[in-house]
Amino acid sequence: MTAHLLYLDDEQAPALRLAEACGLPELCVERHRFPDEELRLRLPVDASGRLPETLVIYRSLDRPNDKLVELLLIAREARKLGARHLLLVTPYLAYMRQDMAFHPGEIVSQRIVGAFLADLFDGVITVDPHLHRIDTLQEAIDSPYAISLSGAPALAELIAREVPDAILMGPDAESAQWIASAAAVGGFAHGVCTKTRHGDHDVRITLPDVNVQGRAVVLLDDVASSGRTLAVATRLLFDAGAASVDVAVTHALFAHDALQVIRDAGVRHIWSTDCIVHESNAIEMAPMLARSVNTWLVQA
Repeated sequence: MTAHLLYLDDEQAPALRLAEACGLPELCVERHRFPDEELRLRLPVDASGRLPETLVIYRSLDRPNDKLVELLLIAREARKLGARHLLLVTPYLAYMRQDMAFHPGEIVSQRIVGAFLADLFDGVITVDPHLHRIDTLQEAIDSPYAISLSGAPALAELIAREVPDAILMGPDAESAQWIASAAAVGGFAHGVCTKTRHGDHDVRITLPDVNVQGRAVVLLDDVASSGRTLAVATRLLFDAGAASVDVAVTHALFAHDALQVIRDAGVRHIWSTDCIVHESNAIEMAPMLARSVNTWLVQA
């Protein structure tokens, strides 16, 4: 039986781009929310009430709590209705940053959510997961097909077109890996800031020893959430003489007022991949995701 791509309507555009890139027919899950916030889902079964044997499920896990429940319901019911092979394509993978307990009783969500997804799906594909103390995605999701891709090269190509003489700047040490890979693509001068976090909205940034006087700077990171780190770094760059500051991120979370905070700091352009649907999306990840999906389909 032919594989199909399953998606929900709020992510229709990137899901259909992936389906087209993979050459897969697509199916939409019907969703209703009751007044008490519970979800009712209806899977797109055929006339006999069955699903295809192989399903690629597209669900990015920004604002993840409802979506994790959706995945639980979808995967469990899909197995009952004939699906034998399930691949999750989740361009943004939530709950990966909490990878150790800093205080007694603190829950290490990476292990729990990773095991949850490994139990539901035969494979997981994601992009730039927020991994700190492990080297591979498979250490968090114990699956024979746990694939981590990166948006940094595609963002670097965009920056090379839009700001070819830019200096790439990472806002903190965790961004160093993205900065290095992106700089290699475009041959950019680059540096990485030092960050000390005192709370979700209180950060201290120190610029690296890189001369930005009169130069265009692009802040590059895997994720923008509160926006405070990028805003503080932007102001420091302008104080150091930068001619312009742009922002490029893989994951455009931009929680609450984050987008306005970044713009108020003087950022000129904000670019992101479509791993999370957002007005700043400038890079489509479907071609890259499709290669990994098709590899899994051959093996399934």
